[in-house]
Amino acid sequence: MFRTLTTFIISYILALPAVAFDVTDMSDKERAIFRDEIRSYLMENPKVIMEAVAVLEQRQGQEQMQADIVLVTNNAEQIFNDGYSFVGGNPEGDITLVEFVDYRCGYCKKAHGEVTKLLKTDGNIRIILKEFPILGEQSLLASRFAIATKQISGAQAYKGIADALMTFEGEINMRNLRRLASTFGLDADGIEAQMDSPEVMQEIAQTRTLAQQLQISGTPTFIMQDELLRGYLPYDQMKELIDAKRG
Repeated sequence: MFRTLTTFIISYILALPAVAFDVTDMSDKERAIFRDEIRSYLMENPKVIMEAVAVLEQRQGQEQMQADIVLVTNNAEQIFNDGYSFVGGNPEGDITLVEFVDYRCGYCKKAHGEVTKLLKTDGNIRIILKEFPILGEQSLLASRFAIATKQISGAQAYKGIADALMTFEGEINMRNLRRLASTFGLDADGIEAQMDSPEVMQEIAQTRTLAQQLQISGTPTFIMQDELLRGYLPYDQMKELIDAKRG
C-alpha cells in the first residue's frame, strides 16, 4: 500500500502544471537529485499529499464498485431468487434490498431499526434476508432456530422470530429459544428437531458459499439492486441511495 501511494503521489506531482520533468532519460545522479526535489516539494506543499490520497481513494472506490457490480451480476440468481431466503416488504417492489445478517452482530442490530423504518416509510421495497452466522456458536444456533422456524411454521413466523432475535440482548441458548417459540405460539419441539435437519444446514452452507463468491466477510452487508454495500448504513443514506436508483 505504501509503495502504491508513493508511486501515485509522484505521478500526481508530475501531472501538476508547475512540474514538468521527464524522468525517463535521467541518470542515477539526476534521479537522486529529483527525489530530493520531490521531498522538498512535499515538505513545502503538504496538502499535495492529502489531495493525492483523496484522488487515489476515489479511484480505488470506483474500481471496487465496478468489481462489485460484476460479482453481483455473476451471482444474481442465487442472490435474488435462491428459493429459500425470506422475502418480505413488497414482493413486487421496484427496489430489492438484500441483507446478510448475524443475530449477534451489534451493527446488524443497529441496522435492523433503520431497515424497519425504511420498509414502513417506503412501500415499494422488496427485502431479502440471508442468514450468515459468523460470530460463533450462539450466532449459528440463532440462525438454525430462525431457519427451522421458517421451514416448520412459514415466512410470517420466521419474520417475527427474526425481529425478536435481532433485538434480543441475552444469551442465545435452547432454553431461551424455546421460550421465544412459546411466546409466538410456535411448536418448540418441532422447531428444535428441525434445527438438526440437513435442510437447515444446507441453507446456511449455501449462503456461506454465496458470501465467499461475493467476497463478503462481515455483517451487515447489503445489496441494493446491483450495488454491494459493505457495513452499517443509516436510514438517511439508504433512502438517498434508493432515490438515486429510482432516478
